[in-house]
Amino acid sequence: MEDKKGPGSRWIGGVEPPTELCGRSMTSIYEMECREQPERLAQLLRAYQDDSAIRKELDNLREMSRASGPILFIGMGASHCSSITGVSYLQSGGRSSFAVDAGEWLHYSDTWNQAALSLLLTTSGESAELVQLCRKGARKPIALLCNNDKSTCWSVVQNKLPIMAGPEYGNATKTYTNATAACIVLASHILRRAWQENAGHVVESYSNSLDLVFQQRNKMEEFCRGAANIEVIGRGPAHGAAIMGALCIREMTGQRAAPHSGGGFRHGPLLDVKESHVAIIFALGRTAGLGVSLAEDCVASGGRVILVESEERPHSERLLPIRIDSVPEPWEGITSVLVPQALTLAIAERFGAKLPPRFQYGEMKE
Repeated sequence: MEDKKGPGSRWIGGVEPPTELCGRSMTSIYEMECREQPERLAQLLRAYQDDSAIRKELDNLREMSRASGPILFIGMGASHCSSITGVSYLQSGGRSSFAVDAGEWLHYSDTWNQAALSLLLTTSGESAELVQLCRKGARKPIALLCNNDKSTCWSVVQNKLPIMAGPEYGNATKTYTNATAACIVLASHILRRAWQENAGHVVESYSNSLDLVFQQRNKMEEFCRGAANIEVIGRGPAHGAAIMGALCIREMTGQRAAPHSGGGFRHGPLLDVKESHVAIIFALGRTAGLGVSLAEDCVASGGRVILVESEERPHSERLLPIRIDSVPEPWEGITSVLVPQALTLAIAERFGAKLPPRFQYGEMKE
């Protein structure tokens, strides 16, 4: 947990990659990083339970959160997606909390002094907006969740927690999973809810679901062929996963994909559903029934649906159910995203990935 910053800080995660890895394709690296996720998740949960420095930091943040005002989670891209799950859990537990986009907050944050605690999330620790916010908030009650202990953000902020996902050279997969898990643990700690008893079950269910879902990736890719657009839809903890899933599909493959909340999709884009439309709907947790109902309405309008749930369901020409293991709320925020991750891999295997691997941080522009 000590500050580190050295000459290798431009490497992803501050670590020079092995020569062998630099010669691999993006599709190969992406699959490798997807399959690393259960192990990385297990390592994080063990550390957050057993590491005395991390436990002390969690206690510090819980004490800071007792002040009046909301708790803010501030991030961009995948980090913003991770924020949504933590915020959803805090709100469900009666603690006012909001996820805000770092790029917006940097310029529109005149009420920042009213926050009890602000958690800044950044995988790289070098994003221009997050670096500025870390410096701007130096005298405020802020904390950092970061995957790079050699980064500028890590050196600036006093209170910080690690993501522990290791260097990531493809799209955000294991960093999203671990950051989301860390947000859940922090939210649980603030709410004084035990999370440790669920940790083993969550890791086992996550690993099982990854294997099951990735075995079905070619079936999902075939089901989606000809789609003009893929829309990923989730509620509550899975809303962040929907945004992350759409980002993953679009950035890695070039396939048009967009995320929606369940209510936002029902009261708008549902009107436009037709044969060329594919929806990935997360029917999980306390709002599972609403997801199933939305899937039925999409199919009735001529669309195709990949329905992600923890129940068995027969498939049809326009409905492809994908079952994942049931986990306690809000852990569906990490299990649900496995479906768009697997679909992304199948599309990349068929057509090639649209992005090259990234081994060094480029110019960080706002």
